[in-house]
Amino acid sequence: MAGGIGSRFWPMSTQKYPKQFQDILGTGRTMIQQTYDRISRIIAPENIFVITNREYTTLTEQQLPDLPAENIVGEPMMKNTAACNVFMAKKIAALHPDANLIVLPADHLILKEDAFLEKARLALNLAAENDYLITLGIQPTRPETGYGYIQFVPTDEQEYYKVKTFTEKPNLEFARTFLESGDFLWNAGIFIWNVKSILAAFSEFLPEISQQFDSCEYNSDSEEACIDLIYPTVNKISIDNGILEKARNVYVIPADVGWSDLGTWTSIYENAAKDEHQNATKSRHILTYNSKGNIIKLKNKNKAAVIDGLKNYIIVDTDKALLICPRENDQLIKDYVQDLKTMKKGEKFL
Repeated sequence: MAGGIGSRFWPMSTQKYPKQFQDILGTGRTMIQQTYDRISRIIAPENIFVITNREYTTLTEQQLPDLPAENIVGEPMMKNTAACNVFMAKKIAALHPDANLIVLPADHLILKEDAFLEKARLALNLAAENDYLITLGIQPTRPETGYGYIQFVPTDEQEYYKVKTFTEKPNLEFARTFLESGDFLWNAGIFIWNVKSILAAFSEFLPEISQQFDSCEYNSDSEEACIDLIYPTVNKISIDNGILEKARNVYVIPADVGWSDLGTWTSIYENAAKDEHQNATKSRHILTYNSKGNIIKLKNKNKAAVIDGLKNYIIVDTDKALLICPRENDQLIKDYVQDLKTMKKGEKFL
């Protein structure tokens, strides 16, 4: 899944060049390339599909040249994750009626790749043998309000557990309670299921959406025109809210895989290399004085910058915009972007 705009990463992530197509951590590979590199260790390129905004299909082809062009699918508009999941499940089912699917966000960081692939293989084997809807769960380390939470049914030590409840982005008080209880995991947004299981779940819990996508002849010349007719009428809902919160066959695999959704500049700061003053920057031309805990990103590597007296700030300079704000306000960046849209000619900075 690679269709998001990543507005919380403005001004580096823009509508024309969102974060999944950028080398956010300075590794030499973009986020979508890292995701492809990781999963291609166990899945052949011809069985890897990308669904993205139609505006980004050419960019995807450029960044993933080993993928067959027909495996890069463009959505005409964003309709949250239920629509893209049922679309791709029906498209893949038309090619492989017994396929087992692993659904991955294109812009997540996974540091322990071998451990991740071990969990992925376990999940795919479980999905092949059982009517399970499976997700990977991450042990919470803080009361995070930006993630979804999975409550599991505690049993004797085992590799997977039945899910009791899903809670999407709780308030701080609930997040603290979840952390203390010990039977909650973060929802990594990574899903594994057999195509028959997920399509049966759509038929049961989101029948209208399922029926809307029944009208297309997938993998044919008429597919795109049919999808263009469907999408404007589809309800905008996440697969978490629409199916996983309601289904009774949902299981979670706890996974210590060095995961971060890299959803904010603070998460980038936490995963970036830092200097002796805990400033995260890769530029050789930055001087800092009485400054610590900052993340500093300059698009122009030959530009010099002097930072004096700033602590725990986000400083991002691009060709079109400059952002300077406290790290604790990183959740407000989406609001800054909305406010810019209301300015005269503000759209050109986005």
